[in-house]
Amino acid sequence: MIKKILALGFGVISYLLFFVVFNYTILFIGNIVVEPSLDSIGSYNNIIDALMINIGLLTAFALQHSIMARPAFKRWWTKFVPEAIERSTYVLASSLILAAIVYFWQPLGGVIWHVENQIAVGILYTIFAIGWAILFLASFQINHFDLFGLRQVWLYFTGKPYTPLAFKIPFLYRYTRHPLYVGMMMGLWAAPVMTVAHLVFALLCTGYVFVGTLLEEKDLEKALPEYKQYKKEVPMFIPSFKNKTKLQPVAESI
Repeated sequence: MIKKILALGFGVISYLLFFVVFNYTILFIGNIVVEPSLDSIGSYNNIIDALMINIGLLTAFALQHSIMARPAFKRWWTKFVPEAIERSTYVLASSLILAAIVYFWQPLGGVIWHVENQIAVGILYTIFAIGWAILFLASFQINHFDLFGLRQVWLYFTGKPYTPLAFKIPFLYRYTRHPLYVGMMMGLWAAPVMTVAHLVFALLCTGYVFVGTLLEEKDLEKALPEYKQYKKEVPMFIPSFKNKTKLQPVAESI
């Protein structure tokens, strides 16, 4: 019973840490309340050193996010980590690296654009907010608690076996295969102020999204027979409102 309590506590703490860090990062990206923020103009000793630090931080996040998500890594990793907390460990690692990005991020100086018209600023912040809202909504449509490891530790705590989620096509996923990433990219690029540092952040994150999505879809095609047909009918990122998928949603397994 102690192992189950520890696993549940670990999962809850990992989730709460991610929730705090991720929401702080949204404020950091949007230059809202927190300081320094992504577009803060600060001093740096060497622009090349600052750029390399930023690239290194984002590369570390991309590698962790991609490698730990691969089935082969999970099979190896669960030889050392209990399967029930595998996803929570992934969430914890993501939180720590994301926190490091925010803490160690280097200002690069230089402003690419600075929108001053208040109506335009309001529109951009509205798109920014909608983007992150789409990301959160999309996570709940595919089972938010499984995505962040809470379902796994709860099933372990209650003595129930883990069952993989069935293939399903909820609302947002009927128009784009990756609404999570669409929302994130809206949040990254809808910026009234775009500094060089922000541009580097947005470009590298967008590049990672494209590469990570290709890897993710290969895994999904192997794991879910229906995904190949779904891939043919629904666009990757740019939503299509004319030709919704003909595949029928499948009830989610609990």
